[in-house]
Amino acid sequence: MLSTLTLPGFFWPRTELGMDVKVHEWIHQIQDIKEIGKSNWDAVLFGVPLSRSSISVSGASEFPEAFRRSWKGFSTYNLDFECDLQHLNVADLGDVKMHFTDIPQSHANIKQTIKDVKKHLPNSFPIAIGGDHSITAMLVSGLKELEPDKEIGILQFDTHLDLRSLDDHGPTNGTPIRNLIQNGVIKGENVYNIGLHGFFNGQSLIQYAREHNVNCITLKEARKRGITETVEEALKQLEKKADIIYVTIDMDVLDIGFAPGVPASTPGGMRTDELFEAVYTAGLSSKTAAMDIVCLDPTRDHQAQPTVKAGTYTFLTFLTALMNK
Repeated sequence: MLSTLTLPGFFWPRTELGMDVKVHEWIHQIQDIKEIGKSNWDAVLFGVPLSRSSISVSGASEFPEAFRRSWKGFSTYNLDFECDLQHLNVADLGDVKMHFTDIPQSHANIKQTIKDVKKHLPNSFPIAIGGDHSITAMLVSGLKELEPDKEIGILQFDTHLDLRSLDDHGPTNGTPIRNLIQNGVIKGENVYNIGLHGFFNGQSLIQYAREHNVNCITLKEARKRGITETVEEALKQLEKKADIIYVTIDMDVLDIGFAPGVPASTPGGMRTDELFEAVYTAGLSSKTAAMDIVCLDPTRDHQAQPTVKAGTYTFLTFLTALMNK
């Protein structure tokens, strides 16, 4: 069971939970895969340390470990919502096994992992910590294989369309949405990409998006309407068309000033508070069923790790929404 997962490389010792709890003291790191059947988990996370499939040089494979190490700097108590996450039962299942050179095998392991997680822990909310954006196509494909009759909607926060041609690039971080559309896993009209901006998407990609009715919402549009209102409207439309909603968060949606530690950092992106607002709203939907955080490269981050911390904050904000549904 869950043979595609490996245990985390280190463990934080768990302590008796009280009022002032740090995240590393709360999340249950599984030391024996057999443990997963012993509790009812509200959410389960797993790392996907893959970046060999990135079209640009990327150390996104290092994020799962950096993510776990950052937990010591965060409390389980969310002051903004006056709620304590320690009331959620959250497990860390470790990392998906990656092959050193065989990207198709690594992708197959990712797909199998999400299928195993949903089969053995059907009532838990799966959260994947990437890794580059190629993993999203594998995770969504796995969900579709489990429930082929269900329509899957994608809520994407990204600077890029991720619609590059597979003929030119293969299943890379630049192709996951096209991969899913081209292979009939999702419909273009069921993709809502929020956060697009500036000079980072070619006209051929815009043309493909229009031909397949992908919903492209620029950051300028979202700010004019309101971030919360924009996400709520996207969810409203998705809830009408899709049976389940998958949320994918590419950390390069953030402005370079807030997130220097991404492979494709850009000016003109979201502020961290806007991303947290968007992610919280996304987590409140009753149809939101899985999510990932991708394209965060700790090797490019500044010494204070603003990007790693933003990624962890995003994760905890999403859990806050799950708790407050």
